[in-house]
Amino acid sequence: MLALPAVTLFAVVAIYPLVASVWTSLFDQSLLRSDRSYVGLDNYSAIWPDFLSRLGTTLVYSVLATAGPVLVGVTLAMLLNGRVRGRNVLRGLLMLPWLLPGVVVSFLWAWIFNDSYGVLDHLFELVGLPQVNFLGRPGTAMIAVVVAKTWNAFPWVMVVALAVLQTLPAEQLEAACLDGASRLQRFRYVLFPHIVGPVALVSMLEFIYNFGSFDTIFVMTGGGPGTSTMTLALSLYQYAFSSFELGKAAAMGVLWLVALSVVCAGYFLLNRKLESRS
Repeated sequence: MLALPAVTLFAVVAIYPLVASVWTSLFDQSLLRSDRSYVGLDNYSAIWPDFLSRLGTTLVYSVLATAGPVLVGVTLAMLLNGRVRGRNVLRGLLMLPWLLPGVVVSFLWAWIFNDSYGVLDHLFELVGLPQVNFLGRPGTAMIAVVVAKTWNAFPWVMVVALAVLQTLPAEQLEAACLDGASRLQRFRYVLFPHIVGPVALVSMLEFIYNFGSFDTIFVMTGGGPGTSTMTLALSLYQYAFSSFELGKAAAMGVLWLVALSVVCAGYFLLNRKLESRS
């Protein structure tokens, strides 16, 4: 009886929408008409090529948008962990990108990368470099989106890495210095083993979040140019609200959920492995 309210809430919020989505994926259903017809697995076979293509794009974006914040965040955490003048002020300032909503960050970087009045192209013009349409070219659109996401997400990784670094006993670093270890050796044999576990968990969480990310790509590129930045989230949105095909959108969502479940399983296995070590 004590668990009944929580179980009921979970069933209403999570279980029912999931079952309804799976059921909808078996029908030819549209927002433009009230009736629907049972088609079985036809929706899955119809969207399967699109799913594979969008899955590849989603994986590329997720990997890059995870690696960027982790590299920048860990590097800044290492710098701020040392004796840097005004480091408390720097910590506060570096948290600002994380405090901004994703849509605001997306519009900000869309303005920076704009080929007509963007700040970046203006700087290129000042130094005599040719202007680049970052958001209008397939080769650079993904890079622009990843840069925006990296700027937005690195403070979270930085805070976690910095918190872990501050739990490292100073005696270990002092002993390594007395033994003649270089900075690279101190990082490799002292610092890195200390932070690798928490940073790995943060990386997995960030990857899971990026796997379902929607706002940054939707605002900056809309999945274009062409389909160069079309992820699973945007593809589902297009099926549902551009083509009005709810059955295919639900099928895409179910396949997306299966793929994301594999990623989440990897996170739980990693978490269990790290807990067993500790």
